[in-house]
This record gives sequence, C-alpha cells and structure tokens, in this order.
Amino acid sequence: MSVTTGAGSRELEFDESHYVTGYLRERGFVRRKCRVCGKHFWTLDPERDNCNEAPCVPYEFIGNAPTNRSFTLDGMRDAFIGFFEEHDHTPIDPYPVVPRWRRDLFLVSASIVDFQPHVTSGLMEPPANPLVVSQPCIRLVDVDKVGLTLGRHMTVFEMGGAHAFNFPGREVYWKDRTVELCSRFLERLGVKEEEVVYKEGVWSGGGNAGPCFEVNVRGLEVATLVFMSYRVADGRLEELPVRTVDTGYGIERFTWLSNGTPTAFEVVYADVIPKASELLGRYELDREFLMGYGRYSAWIQPGGEVTVAEARRRAAELAGVELDAVLPQLEALERFYAALDYSKSIAFILSEGVVPSNTKVGYLARLLIRRLHRTLTHLNAQDRILDLLDLQLNHWGRRFRQLLEARDDVLELVDYEVRRFAETLEKGRQHLERTLRELKARGGAVTTETMIRLYDERGLPPDLVREVAGKLGVRVEAPENVQEIVASMHMSEAQREEVQDPREARARELIRGLPQTERLYYLDQYRTEFESRVLAAADGMVVLEATCFYPEGGGQVADTGVIRHGRGECRVLDVQSYDGVIVHFVEGVLPEPGEVVRGEVDRERRLSIMRHHTATHILIGTVRRVLGRHAWQMGARKEEGRARLDVSHHRPLTPEDVARIERVANEVVARRLPVEVRWYDRHEAERLFGFTLYQGGEAPAGQVRVVNIPGWDAEACGGTHCANTSEVGFIKIIGTEKIADGVVRLEYAAGPAALSYVQSRISELEERAERSERSEREVSTFAEKLFRSMEAEDPSDPSRHVEYLRAHYAAAARYWMAFRRYQKEEDVEGVRVIFDFVQTRNQMVVEEMLQQVTSVQVPAAVLLVRSSGRKLEFWLSLNRQALSSGLSPPSLVDELRSWRQDVRIEASERTLRGEVESAKVGDLYGAVVGAIRKVRSR
Repeated sequence: MSVTTGAGSRELEFDESHYVTGYLRERGFVRRKCRVCGKHFWTLDPERDNCNEAPCVPYEFIGNAPTNRSFTLDGMRDAFIGFFEEHDHTPIDPYPVVPRWRRDLFLVSASIVDFQPHVTSGLMEPPANPLVVSQPCIRLVDVDKVGLTLGRHMTVFEMGGAHAFNFPGREVYWKDRTVELCSRFLERLGVKEEEVVYKEGVWSGGGNAGPCFEVNVRGLEVATLVFMSYRVADGRLEELPVRTVDTGYGIERFTWLSNGTPTAFEVVYADVIPKASELLGRYELDREFLMGYGRYSAWIQPGGEVTVAEARRRAAELAGVELDAVLPQLEALERFYAALDYSKSIAFILSEGVVPSNTKVGYLARLLIRRLHRTLTHLNAQDRILDLLDLQLNHWGRRFRQLLEARDDVLELVDYEVRRFAETLEKGRQHLERTLRELKARGGAVTTETMIRLYDERGLPPDLVREVAGKLGVRVEAPENVQEIVASMHMSEAQREEVQDPREARARELIRGLPQTERLYYLDQYRTEFESRVLAAADGMVVLEATCFYPEGGGQVADTGVIRHGRGECRVLDVQSYDGVIVHFVEGVLPEPGEVVRGEVDRERRLSIMRHHTATHILIGTVRRVLGRHAWQMGARKEEGRARLDVSHHRPLTPEDVARIERVANEVVARRLPVEVRWYDRHEAERLFGFTLYQGGEAPAGQVRVVNIPGWDAEACGGTHCANTSEVGFIKIIGTEKIADGVVRLEYAAGPAALSYVQSRISELEERAERSERSEREVSTFAEKLFRSMEAEDPSDPSRHVEYLRAHYAAAARYWMAFRRYQKEEDVEGVRVIFDFVQTRNQMVVEEMLQQVTSVQVPAAVLLVRSSGRKLEFWLSLNRQALSSGLSPPSLVDELRSWRQDVRIEASERTLRGEVESAKVGDLYGAVVGAIRKVRSR
C-alpha cells in the first residue's frame, strides 16, 4: 500500500491496492485505463477503453434510459431511502444547508458535512449507525455552468448519503459491502451490471480524504463511493481512528437517468416549469435538436480550455445538428433553467436565517440573488423575481417545511436586496464605463483581478463588465467562470491568524500535566464562596482543583473576587480556561501548592452578569419574533454594567422596532418563565430544539449544555444564568446601530444596571431641558438686540456692520453647536458627522455654522443642506482632526460623483460646496456618509 500526496488535494494519489475489492473480483470486474482521461476503472467488459463518464463519452442514456421505469424526484428519493432502510440503515432527517454547527464552512456541500468533524474524528457517536439521509446541498463552485450543461451541474441538489462509521473494535461494513449495496440498488432500478463502471478517484473535503469509486452509467456519474480513512494535515495524510463509508448518490441524477431526457431540469422541475413559464415566458427548443445536442452538453465548460462558443459548435457538430439558427433560443432556455436553480438555492439559504451581506454566507446569498437578477434581466423578466421565489417556496416547502415558515422573510429580504442592487448598478455603471475607457486608453485589458475587484468593491457582475467592455471595444482576458472563482474564494472561513494572549504561553507551561478543573458554578450558579486545594501557583497565576470563578467565554466576561489563604490573600483579576484547566490571574500574595484556600466571587458583579446573560437569551427570542426568523445572533458580550447583542438584519432598527422589542422582552420577564439548564446528548438536543441551538456559534463535541426558556429560546450555552426570567428585573435598550452590512447591534442593561441607566438619563434630560429653556430665552433676547442694533447702524460704515454681524452670527452658531440644535448626529468610521437643514440665504450665517466644526475635539464633519425649488445646495466642512485622519474634500469628490454624475461640486482645502437637481435629502445624506465610510476604509 502506498499513498502519494502533495500540497493540495488534486495531487493526492492512492495506488491500486486501495481499489481492489473482493466483491468486484468475484463478480468478474477487471481494471482498465481510459484512453481519454487516463484514469483507471473497473468494468465487466475487458475490451472497454473508456471510463463511461462524459465528456470522455457522450450521454448514452438520453433517449435510452437504462432503468426499468421512470421516476419523479420524490419517487427516486423514496426509492433510495427505502432501499437502504431495507438493508439496515436508519433514515434520519436532513440537516440545514447552513452548517451552524461548524465554524469553517458556510454551506453544506455534501451529506458527510453533517458528521464532520465530531463523528468522523471519533469524538462522538453518530445519530445512527449505519444511517441514510437525503441531504439538500449547495455548491456555488459550479454557478457559471448551471444551465449550460443542461443538468449536469446545479447549485442546489439532494445528495443521498448512506453512511457507516467504523469505530475501533466496532466494524459496521467497509469497501466490499459498500460496492455491493450500490450494485444492488442499481439492480433494483433495473440497471444491468455490465452497464456500470466504477472509476477510481480521490475525494478530499472538510479536512478528510480517501480513495473513492465514481459510479458511471451510460456516460453519467450517478454516485460516488468514498472510503474516508485519512485526515489531511499540513499536506500529509494521517489515519483516522474512525473509517467512514461516505457514499453520495445524486438523487437528481438518478431521476434524470431513469427518464432519459435531454435535460435534467425538465424532470427535476417538472411541476415547477409550467407555472414558471407563465411568469418568465415559455422557452422551448426543437426536441430532435435537444436530444442530439444534449448528448454532448457535458462538453460546455466555462473556464475550460476552449470558450463556451467553441465548445457549443463542437458539440453541435458531433451531434450532427445545426446550431446557429437556434442559438438565441438555446441561450434563453439555458437562462430559464439557471433561473430555476438559482431561485431554489436562494429559497433554501435565506429560509435558514441568512441575511445578504458582504461577509461569510451572506456574501454568497447576495452573489446568488444578483446572479438571478441578471439572469432574469436577460429574459426581460427581472420584475418577476419575487413571483418566482414565491413559486419555489410553495413548491419545495411541501417537503421542506422551513421554506414555508420563512416565506415572508425570504420575500422581504430578496425585495430589499434587489432594490439595493438596482441602486448599485445605477451608481456603478458610470464608474465602470470610466474605468474601461481608461483601460482602453492605456492599451490594457479586463483581467480576472479587474472583474473580481469591480464585483467586490462596486457590486458590478462579471457578465455586465464583459457586456460593457464589448460595447466599448475593450479586450477581456478573463475566463468565463469568474463568478465561480469569486464563490470559491468565499466558500469557507479563511484561516485567521489569532492574536495570542501573551499570558497564554506562561499559563500552558504552568498547567502542563494538570487535570481538568471541576466547575462548581455549573452545580450552583448562585454559589460564590468555596474551598479548594491549590494545584499550582506561580507568576501571578493560581490553578485550583475546583472553582466557582467563571472563566471568560461565550461572550461572558470572567468573574473577579478574592482568594484567601494562610499567607494572606490575592485579588482575582481575570479567569481563563485552557483545555479544560481554569487559570486564575491574580494580584497579591500567592498561596502554596497543596494548600486549601477559600475563594470568594464578587457576588453582586456575578448576579449582574447573570441578569445580562439571561436578558440576552430573552432578547434573541424576541428579535426573531419581532424582526423575523432571519434575525440570527452574530455576536454578543455580557458585562457587569451592560450587554450587547449583534443580530443579522437587513435594515437599521426604527424607533418602533426598538420599542416593540423592549416591550415584548419585558413581557417575558414578567411571565416568570423558568430558565432550565440541562446537559443533552448532541443529537438528542438537535432533535428536541432544532439547529437554532447554535445561535451562539459552534458547540463542543459530545454532551451539549442547553439553556432553555421553554417556548421562547433554547441555545447551547456555557454561561451563568438566572433561574427565572423575573430575576432579570427589567430590560432597557440603551442604543442600537448598524455595525456592518446586514448586522445591527443592540446595547442594553438589565436589573439594577437598567434602573441606574434610566435614572441617569432622566437627570440628564432634566438638566438639558433646563439649559435649553435658558438658551432659548438668551437667543431670543439676543435676536431682539441684534435687530435693534442693525436698525441703528450707520449704513455709511459697511465694514463695521459686517464685523458686527459676523460676531453676532458666530455667537448664535456657538449656541447651535453647544446645545445640539441640529437635526442628526452619528459616528461614521470614527468621524462625528453633524447634519442640519438651513433656511437662511445669508452666506455669512452658513459660514459661521460650518466654522463650528473646529470646536469639536474628535474627527468631525458638518453637513448643511438647503432646499431651493428642485435643487439641493449643500456644504461639508471638516475639522483638523478629520483632515489628519485621511479625509479631505477632494478625496470625497469622486465618491460623490459616483452617486450622481450631475452633482456639481467645488472643493477647497477644508470645505466642499455642491448642488444637485431633483435629489432627496436622505439620499444626499446617505451618499455623503457612504463617501466618508469608503475613504476611511481604504
């Protein structure tokens, strides 16, 4: 036995011994080599010289199905699960397509993902063994091929997974039985054994790898039989403790095979196509052409060695059909099929609480929505995007109930995203044309990097870039599958270089060889005093056998307090856990190892943190009910004086949203609901509570600690909590902000901390009201004096008059700034942006108001807007700190012109002045804020 491996999975190789099975030998299969691709395969035909997989051979099943009957998609799924259930596999429900139980992947791309890494690495038992599942999967690495290959590639599909997990000393079955079961399933469908070719391959994914057989019938790969027995570590293969049978049967492909149609879409979407045709238009082709061309459709590979156009011509030649006369209809049909696929993918992804954004799985959702919109635009049906989504949700929701439950959320999210995309295209097209003209003038070309940059920075899709480049005569030197490249770059979480706490190395040295710490706070969350033996103490660190001190984790800050001992005491400043050993970082006299000490946790601080942590659970249940099922927890922090919760949501929160969230949350407090804490087997917890368990992120393998407020919220959580919601006392939201695209933050306080906040705000408002009343009287008195003095001025001394007015206007402007009489203020990337309307025509007043930005001690900008008929005039002034931070009026000009080409702007060193026709004040404000944000983020 030998294994060869390089730096990447493509270089993995297994020798012949990994593919020799007794079953194939007994059945008379022989090993041969494909004359086209050079890969080895097993066949009953000793003369066969091809691997029986397109494009090495055409699709021989089209018009010539090898099965004993045709199946619908539902029928094939039932046949697959029923067969394996007959052969002792336990059927389980499919997992979500968004793997919240993992931090490294954004979408489920294969059924084995459901069990990686915990089961496949031996850390926990599977839900059944062996088992069978029909798992919806999403792969965006093929997004550019969808439609072109008439069904070979889809972004969304069901993988029939038959899995067996062979633990040490507990063998279930391995290669022989795996191949035998596949052979018998094919026989059940009526496929003759001599039609089947087992092609040798290598599978790698999720950090695991192994040899595999690709199962090919009449040109179509219908299943992959993976023998997962290795872990990939630093380019090397290490044997896994659990050998996993990972088989993936393509439910859509088997359905296609059984019907022998020229496209898979017409059978997979058989019940959707009639209604979709009413929405998008009817797209049909001559059946004889499709039957011939479809046999060679696997040749159409964007990003391959030849262009799509060349591959199409070659396929048509081999099929003996005329292409030119039907090319427009063929392209329309391909787009129609692609629209069906993309809309189904979007329905599945968004139904699981994903909000389109610029990061993680939200980025992929946005990519798909934009791709669907562009596809429908080519069909002149972009206005029917919501109708198409609604059709898909209703159809597939009959089997996958979450689609129907999330219907309203999905449609609202797509509607919002499409509107934003339209604005993006409107703003970006002029920038695109300018960029392309500059490229052409330099003799340059559009490269892959250019397309990726234009998409990521400006939201301009590759097909639009290619289209505009063609019109302007700019060369394009980028492959036709740029969108696949973009998707591949964002399919998983990049390895982040974590900044290590400088204390960690010292702590790990101290705890070497020590047992895990007993966590007394799990036995009684209200206990704050205890005695324990010292296991180690050195360099400001103490390790105990057991502790009540909670270590920082799950967004909850560590406990503080004191450790008393025979030589004195030391204050506990921080607590951290390293591989289950809890280290107390202290200040003061250290105890002796072996000594029994007394620990005292700061009780009031602990109780306040418990209230805030419990309030967080109440709030996440609340926001999902108020904002929608898409509102997933994206982060949280629970401290003594306040807490914060970040949730996925596409819009900034309105005052009405905040008021309703606050009201509903406090109703839960008043209902005195129990807060139940219990350990569960992971599979049992998922069955009882669903995958919203992972609101707080990935949970450890094995037993899961679930914090459950019955009927409201249940999450895997390791923190400390109140026993009853009434103990939270009172929840007050003290602030909200949009912290990222698709993410909003709520800051809040609970219990006495909330009361303190409310009392301080009341005092502040009373003081402000008193000051405001005084200032209004002063300004009114000042205005009277000003007008009287103006009447008394000698008009023959204009210079004195101007100086007098400027001094008084400056005083009024200072009042305006000091008492915050402006309309709006917000922080934009560290810049304090102050906004107000001005009615006056007096330029001197405007200048004095702009001058007040210099009184602000942090980077700041003042934006003033005046309406004049259909025209908006505006002024923007920056203070010295803002200029030092990299902002300048000239740097903002290009960004504002990308918003509206007709905006007229004059820029000086510190101020810019502009005007624009027929614009809304809100749009202008948003453009200025967006310009500041972009310049600051460079």
